[in-house]
Amino acid sequence: MPGTEEQKHAFLAAPHFAVVGASKDETKVGTKVLKWYAEHGKDVTPVHPKETEIQGHPTVRALADLPDPSHTSVSVVTGPKITLGLLKDVKALGVPHVWLQPGTHDEAVEEYIKENGLSDKVVYGGACVLVEGDGLLKSA
Repeated sequence: MPGTEEQKHAFLAAPHFAVVGASKDETKVGTKVLKWYAEHGKDVTPVHPKETEIQGHPTVRALADLPDPSHTSVSVVTGPKITLGLLKDVKALGVPHVWLQPGTHDEAVEEYIKENGLSDKVVYGGACVLVEGDGLLKSA
């Protein structure tokens, strides 16, 4: 079930953003998503377990290391197994909005979302923020 327009607008209205799945490889979707936020003047933090900075942005190792996770929308560009673990952190930390990019979720992830009351917080099953983001920002 793709996220609603309302969910996507709420996601993009957050004061802070994080990207899980950005790397030093500029061809990777996660890095392109990170750059998109930066190019649109968004306060964005890459989450990476090993790198200390990506695209000139200091990283944090985990969602729990974000300065203000309860006011941070999180873009996820990881494999489904990693995504499942991230959603457990999202729930525990009270992250308000998550956008799962295409390819980041499977049946187990979707089941976790439904069983844990995260359906109103998680956008998934639709297009990437790179595809929809500009239009959403213009219509906000």
